[in-house]
Amino acid sequence: MQNQREMDTMGAGPSYWLMKSEPVKYGYEDLVRDGSTVWDGVRNNQAALYLKAMKVGDQAFFYHSNLGLAVVGIAEISREAFLDPSDAAGRFVAVEVKPARAFARPVTLAAMKAEPRLAGMAMFRQFRLSVTPITPGEWAIIHEMAGETP
Repeated sequence: MQNQREMDTMGAGPSYWLMKSEPVKYGYEDLVRDGSTVWDGVRNNQAALYLKAMKVGDQAFFYHSNLGLAVVGIAEISREAFLDPSDAAGRFVAVEVKPARAFARPVTLAAMKAEPRLAGMAMFRQFRLSVTPITPGEWAIIHEMAGETP
């Protein structure tokens, strides 16, 4: 069940997201090289609902999980939810993303956990999800931590 805070991130304007990928399987550098990719293979119902909520133009932090443990860049949603081609049962969806820009200074998980203003992040409550919403405030804070402007 989504709480009001998470629903507020999916309002009328662009929404923000955090998408996790293991860099040994598909890292941000791979996305840059490919120019775009289908974000498929998501089999968690809550994460699938988040994928369905994504709109073209929404932006997502690209987070390297397992190895690196850091937000390393920004991806943009370039195609809204469609049936996941890797799901033979036809139950789950995928989206297409393209690179927006890499961070010169990645923001580590340790740094995000140490930042009191990020204590309520959905990622910390739903750590196993590969896709979580990010509030506009969290978006700005993580950019600040990366030495960037949103």
